[in-house]
Amino acid sequence: MTNPTDEPDPVPPVDLVDHVLRVNGLGKLFGKLTGAAIEGTGPERGTAKHAATNTVVAAWDVSFDVSPGEAIGLIGESGSGKSTVMRCLAGDLEPTCGVATMRRRDGSIADLFEMTAAERRALRVSDLSIVYQDPAEGLDLSITAGGNIAEPLAAVGFRHFGEIRERAASLLERTEVPIGRMDDLVREFSGGMRQRVQLAKALANQPVFVLFDEPTTGLDASVAAGVLDLIRDLLDELGIAAVVVSHDFGVIDMLTTRCLVMHHGRVVEQGLTDQLFEDPIHPYSQRLVAAARA
Repeated sequence: MTNPTDEPDPVPPVDLVDHVLRVNGLGKLFGKLTGAAIEGTGPERGTAKHAATNTVVAAWDVSFDVSPGEAIGLIGESGSGKSTVMRCLAGDLEPTCGVATMRRRDGSIADLFEMTAAERRALRVSDLSIVYQDPAEGLDLSITAGGNIAEPLAAVGFRHFGEIRERAASLLERTEVPIGRMDDLVREFSGGMRQRVQLAKALANQPVFVLFDEPTTGLDASVAAGVLDLIRDLLDELGIAAVVVSHDFGVIDMLTTRCLVMHHGRVVEQGLTDQLFEDPIHPYSQRLVAAARA
């Protein structure tokens, strides 16, 4: 039996024929990796920070896979570890341990945690897109909506101005941004409209896989509902695999088929989203569901 305080064993190469993404034993610590830090944190301890060493176990032993066309959710309150997992997959954070493999459009396998910065940038142009909670992270607010979409198109070889503009107009129309605003600066847009432009940009090169980080946080309820409807319709229409990160079980229930509940850096429950929403087992999951129904 593996000692739970040990670093997870190296994971052998995996066959991704039936999966777009497979994550095994992902861990991210801020501070020194020690058995005491692992044993002294987690839901049972009520904290992700080890008092004696100040090590923060932001995520530990997180494993899941995503099939083509499937959306899975990572849910938990602030500090649960869900956004840490997302940022490790995005390449914004370097994980402490674990393996994440992704099947690219051409059938090759990418080891997300072993890629160079240049390889990661290329991946995010061709196969992987991210929709951030704050659109300012995913957009250049100083240029137009059309210009933001032109950027990834140019990166993959689009050169004809008319072709780029036509593609940008089509994407904005699909994400319900008025075509008449294509030449407006994004900084002049409302939060909901910025999020729609960011979604259009994320879909520009028809990615294999999309990460959604709290896509409706900060939006008015009516605006958020419209953005969620749009995301759900686009995922269904385009068959894109996705991971959706949210603190709101209502968002996860609307967009995903499976989900993992995270608390103090650990996965405390996982399963089919509708089953977890109807009959959560872990007390923490029960609180999240109760909040969503309130």
